This record gives sequence, structure tokens and C-alpha cells, in this order.
Amino acid sequence: MTIMKKVLVVGASGYLGRYVVNEFKERGYYVRVLVRNPEKIKTPGPYGEPAVYSIADEIILSDVACTESLDGLCEGIDIVFSSLEMTSPDSKRNNYDVDYLDNRRILHQAVVEKVSRFIYVSAFNEDKVHDLPLNRAHELFVADLKASGLSWAVIRPNGYFSDMGRYFSMARTGHMFMVGNGDKKMNPVHGADIAKVCADAVNGDCRKITVGGPDIYTFREIMEMAFHACGKTPWITQFPMWLVDGIHMAVRFFNSNLAELMSFAVEDVKFDHVSPAYGNRHLKNFFAELAIAPK
Repeated sequence: MTIMKKVLVVGASGYLGRYVVNEFKERGYYVRVLVRNPEKIKTPGPYGEPAVYSIADEIILSDVACTESLDGLCEGIDIVFSSLEMTSPDSKRNNYDVDYLDNRRILHQAVVEKVSRFIYVSAFNEDKVHDLPLNRAHELFVADLKASGLSWAVIRPNGYFSDMGRYFSMARTGHMFMVGNGDKKMNPVHGADIAKVCADAVNGDCRKITVGGPDIYTFREIMEMAFHACGKTPWITQFPMWLVDGIHMAVRFFNSNLAELMSFAVEDVKFDHVSPAYGNRHLKNFFAELAIAPK
């Protein structure tokens, strides 16, 4: 008799987390999800990600910051997947609190229960932007994961389609701002395609896996594609890098948490972000789907 393996998905209400829940279910896993607000996963996400409330086998309501509420979280679990990270400014918490400490609390539970594999989603180009708060927090956790004694895989996507969806939202307004020349390249990847990579990573050696999509574009080309999908003439205002760096430094004095998130966006456009290609979902088609979706 085949025994159904159990996976815990942390970050299940996020863009990638929803696709990972869906992928594991399609592969026959028992899926336990950890969320703070179950209402979020009852409807599709803003960029087409699936509603997963009805397909999850078990829903755990908890705030990861509350250690006591996590007791028994990994009981009976074979695989832990976490894409938990800070995605919006918070006046009380920062990247260290969420990306490192919260994930470390999950790791502790996984170690206690001796899970067979821990799959973690970290940042791409970590060697080029290691001084950023977001990357420092991610890499602190990666170091703890590697030292935990558990079998592990670290997934490093170079950009989600949901990130590109923000460009589309700006294009719909008829105007977009661009930092720098927009000449750096990237090949962003669809959540469903990354989810397959994550599910494939349950087996094999301890390793990192860098992930990109099938098409390579410059940042300017992505912006122009978003405008064309909206049926609008591209109107892009370019900010020189020196000016944006100055604004970023000023923000630090007023809102350090916002500055942390802003720092990643600023540094992101200074390098190429091209990874090995996975999947067959194309950004042009994604923008076309957003254009016909209800607003």
C-alpha cells in the first residue's frame, strides 16, 4: 500500500505558495497549510494565482511570530516548504524579524519532528547584493538550514510574474517610472513553473536551484510590453540612479523598514538577473491575460 506523504506549506497565501499547494495536491500529497488569514486563500489572487482553501487537506491558523502557537506544527510532516518573507512595509517588524526569525521558528519545529526535507525559497544574485537587509536575513536562515542536519533545497527564483504584474498595474495608469537605463536583463518565471521545480526538489542531494523563465527581456522591454498589452502608448519617466540612491538614503531617516524594501528594488535594476530557464509560460501571454481579466 502506498503511503501518502505529507507536506507543510508556509506562505500558502502568497503568489508562489498558492501554486505550490496546487502542485503538491496534483502530485497526490497530503497538504497542510499555515496561514494567518484563511479568507485570503478562498479567492484567486490578483495575478491569477489559484484559490487553495478548498483543496488544502488541513489549514492551520497561526501567527509565526507567536512561538507557542507553532507547537506540533510539523507533527507527521515529511516535507516542509517555506516561501515566507516580508513583502510590504510594517512599522513593527522588518526583514530580520520575518525572513530570518519567523523561518527559524518553522525550522525548529521541523528539526524537532525530524522531517525528511526542508525546501526554502531565497533570493537570487545573493553574492551581488549580500549587504541588503532582505538578502542578509535570507542568507542567515540559509546558513541555519544548512547547519540543521536536515536534508534541504534552496530555490532561488530571479523574479516572479507577480512582480511583473506590478509593472502592468502601473502601465494601466498610462505612466510608469523607471530607475536607471532599463537595460539590465532578466527572465522572470511564472508561479506554476516555479512550483514544479519546488515539488521536484523533494528528492536528491542538498543543493541550491536557480530558476528563471523561458524568455529574456530588458527591464525597458518588460515595461513597454506591459503598455502594449494595455493598448497604451509607452510613457516612461526615467530617474537617474544617483537621484534614486539619494532618495533612498533620505527615506532611511524617516522609515527604516520602507527603506529596507526599497533597497532591494533599487539594487535589483543594477544587475542582470538571468537564470536557467524552466517552464513554458510566457510573460507576453501573462500580460494578455491580465488585460482581459476583470479589474
